[in-house]
Amino acid sequence: MKYILITLAFALGVMNVQAQAQPTDLIPAPAEYSVSPGCISSKEMAGLREKVRISPKSLLRHLKGRKLEDWQLKSAYLLELGKKGVKIVAADEEGVFYARQTLKMMAALDSSVAYCTILDWPRFPYRGVMLDESRHFQGKDFVLKQLEMMALLKMNRFHFHLVDNPGWRVQIDAYPRLTNLTAWRPQAFFWDWEKNEIGGPFVEEGTPGAYGGYYTKQDIADILSFAKERFIEVIPEIEMPGHNYETRYAFPELACSLPNGGKDPWELCPGKESTFEFLEKVLLEVFDMFPSKYIHIGGDEARKNNWKLCPDCQARMKAEGLKSAEELQSYMIRRMERFAHEHGKRIIGWDEILQGGLAPDATVMSWHGIDAGLQAVKEGHDVIFTPTHYYYLDYHQDPAQFRAVGRHVPLEKVYSFEPMAKDISQADAHHVLGVQGNLWTEHVQDAWHAEMMLYPRVFAIAETGWSQAEKKDWPDFERRASVLSAEARKWGYTVYPPNSQQ
Repeated sequence: MKYILITLAFALGVMNVQAQAQPTDLIPAPAEYSVSPGCISSKEMAGLREKVRISPKSLLRHLKGRKLEDWQLKSAYLLELGKKGVKIVAADEEGVFYARQTLKMMAALDSSVAYCTILDWPRFPYRGVMLDESRHFQGKDFVLKQLEMMALLKMNRFHFHLVDNPGWRVQIDAYPRLTNLTAWRPQAFFWDWEKNEIGGPFVEEGTPGAYGGYYTKQDIADILSFAKERFIEVIPEIEMPGHNYETRYAFPELACSLPNGGKDPWELCPGKESTFEFLEKVLLEVFDMFPSKYIHIGGDEARKNNWKLCPDCQARMKAEGLKSAEELQSYMIRRMERFAHEHGKRIIGWDEILQGGLAPDATVMSWHGIDAGLQAVKEGHDVIFTPTHYYYLDYHQDPAQFRAVGRHVPLEKVYSFEPMAKDISQADAHHVLGVQGNLWTEHVQDAWHAEMMLYPRVFAIAETGWSQAEKKDWPDFERRASVLSAEARKWGYTVYPPNSQQ
């Protein structure tokens, strides 16, 4: 497979880009480093003697009083490359892995690597990428390939957007109709399918010419095994109560009943107990598949208009003492949070879950901008920043780019985002978990196109998530991104040229 070939290419490291690979060439930039006289051929790196010591006390001695959080210490490492070989000191296997990723990148960037010492640790615990697989399905090999790049960049969260209006992409044994029917549609390109406000039809699996696909439980197990080896947590997203056209298509009885006899084509009905029975059965299988401590429940862009007309919703609001549709959504989110807690999980939702009152232990993914995230932090909730104007990777990189959303988000703008806003106090800073780039795929059908949207912008997100704020330097990053982009193309990735992003 391609990702195996990529790993081998990293190990061989025979590229000749500069005179000598050094810590100054790394993405993300390391916290501290020094360079010694001498170097070693990249070809000889694989044969070096490696001495590894896993000892928190030993690492702390090298840190010399620097205060790290426990999660930082778990990822931190000391790396020494010299005449005698490689020495790695870490508090945990995770730190050893990141030290080896650092060596791998330096070996890949040039034909020789400078002798050096690197002391490194992450800035944020959450460093993520989201892939929308509902609108256009790429499949297991594509995901594994992106996980390989994420690991090289020291990113550790893969947000798997598996369900949305145009397709359900994960096997659920309790409801086989979800994948037998709504994983397949007549038109391949999303906008050809969604020709009207609601969306087009679905077709049964096996229909000639049908476009689609889904992840079997074995596919998920393979992805999780691959990710675990690279210290990446895979977080599934099961949307509710909006973005459920596909669920409604398969099970129309889960929709609100309207006075004119119609059914709400958009949202699930939070007034019906059958809606919660459905969601709980789905989530139980998702919990079994995914060991992540988090489950993303969406919560965004629910229209709610028909809830005011639905007798089931009105009855639920009266019984629960709810005064608005926003409070009804909050009731649904809180109820699902309690269910998640009962099974050892925590929920993440898009920032609309703040409407009507936030569930007590929910984590907010702040996407409209940063204001919702700042509000959540002040209320004592954890936040992941993924603002549209900086981190939405479906936005174009130049005005002439093939099929992209209209807003201009070049590499420099992505790199400029600072998640630790001045309004966040030192006491509340721990609530900022980190950052995530989102690739929505309404316009992105092909694998090469998806990669072109991801890279090199994901390089910038990785550096913001890992490197210390004072290490960020746009001109130097642009140089490093250009070098890494050239190598990534040789490994088989499609990368947008950073020097054209003006």
